[in-house]
Amino acid sequence: MNRHVSNLTRRLAGLVMCASVPHIAAAQTDAPPLPEFITPAANDAIQKGLAYLARTQGRDGAWRNRGQFGRYPVAMSSLAGLALLMNGNTTTQGPYAPNVDRATRFLVGAALPNGLIARGDDESRTMYGHGFSMLFLGQLLGMTEDAQRQQEISEVLARAVTLTGQAQSRIGGWIYTPDGATDEGSVTITQVQALRSCRTAGVAVPKKVIDDAMNYLKISQNSDGGIRYRAQSPGPSRPPLTAAAVMCWFNAGEYDNPLAKKALANAKQNIQPALNMGGHYFYEHLYFAQAMYLSGPDDWKSYFPRMRDNLLRLQNADGSWDDPMVGEVYGTSIALIILQLPFDLVPIMQR
Repeated sequence: MNRHVSNLTRRLAGLVMCASVPHIAAAQTDAPPLPEFITPAANDAIQKGLAYLARTQGRDGAWRNRGQFGRYPVAMSSLAGLALLMNGNTTTQGPYAPNVDRATRFLVGAALPNGLIARGDDESRTMYGHGFSMLFLGQLLGMTEDAQRQQEISEVLARAVTLTGQAQSRIGGWIYTPDGATDEGSVTITQVQALRSCRTAGVAVPKKVIDDAMNYLKISQNSDGGIRYRAQSPGPSRPPLTAAAVMCWFNAGEYDNPLAKKALANAKQNIQPALNMGGHYFYEHLYFAQAMYLSGPDDWKSYFPRMRDNLLRLQNADGSWDDPMVGEVYGTSIALIILQLPFDLVPIMQR
């Protein structure tokens, strides 16, 4: 079940010190160097962002957005928790272990008897939060050394996988709620990566669910390689969905799949780390950064230094990043996920 634990444990002792306490790490000659393209300024920005998340976590362990479209405690707690995992923290290790532990308790407590991970009091479009929580908990399951916590997470994820399978549309996609009986691209991609996270952690995922979902991406692809909003509805290619679909193929190990190559080429043509942000800037770079990192050193070298520098320019004095549509927790979590990819600590995003 925890095949990633031994490798991570060996690396955490050095990397957590280097990544999380930069001034102490700099004074230790035996501390590992920062990864390529992580400058001291970038490392300082990461520490400021992590500190922002730590001090804005609610007493119940959740993070809640202040954006115009809702608070989304399950989705925000999952993304913020993932950002902390990528710094080398678990429920028992690292300077932000207490924060990860509280977030995990909140998410495990949000799991309903039917398998849906959601908080009905202030959550809408529940399949987003359900998917992001599966992503976070699946990666945590592969990293934690707490046997009791492993068992709790495994049981939650087993029910969550069942719910996701039951909510799949007849052509392989998903929509905003588990009883929607239809589909669209962004929710589908969230579920695919969530199922991959569970599967890499040892949670059983039916092969047919994955196969049908990957076929949904195939039939959603336009002739230019981009992915449209819905598989059965004509429409323009959407760069954020295209980048996210690339990650689904890459997570499946299909780096040489012609569909993935065509989608990546489309995304590279249409997504740039420009200072002038569009409405889905953080969302599209959440996936595009992962795709560029996994596609190889040349793509990463051409992309990350520009994205890194742009994120440093966009960071607020309090350490946060603000997505103008969704809010600071969302923007900060995604910025940290992008900036910490080179530390290579979360299995599903490792090269």
